[in-house]
Amino acid sequence: MKLLVFVLNKEEFLDKVLEKFVDIGVPGATVIDTVGMGRVLSQEIPIFAGFTDLMAGARPSNKTIFTLIADEAVTDIVKAVEEVIGDLDQPGTGIILTIPVEYFKGIAKEPLETPE
Repeated sequence: MKLLVFVLNKEEFLDKVLEKFVDIGVPGATVIDTVGMGRVLSQEIPIFAGFTDLMAGARPSNKTIFTLIADEAVTDIVKAVEEVIGDLDQPGTGIILTIPVEYFKGIAKEPLETPE
């Protein structure tokens, strides 16, 4: 079991990403509004105000999606996300990471499993 965390930089793709999650069997996810460190530093701490110039094209905020998935589902989810937003290796698209989960409770349905 893994916790998948996906930081989506282009918020306009949120609905399509979530539709893809549903299409491949992700039973649910939590979506929160988030802001990157560079944005906070450039706006909140005067000494870092010069970061604003370095952030050309950066978004003012992003969405972070959390979901529990089966270990073998990672590849399918990354593929689905990249079908919507493009190659994650390109700057400004987003970041996906997974963390092993030893215990969870409170989910009505078993997290995404790869079909046999």
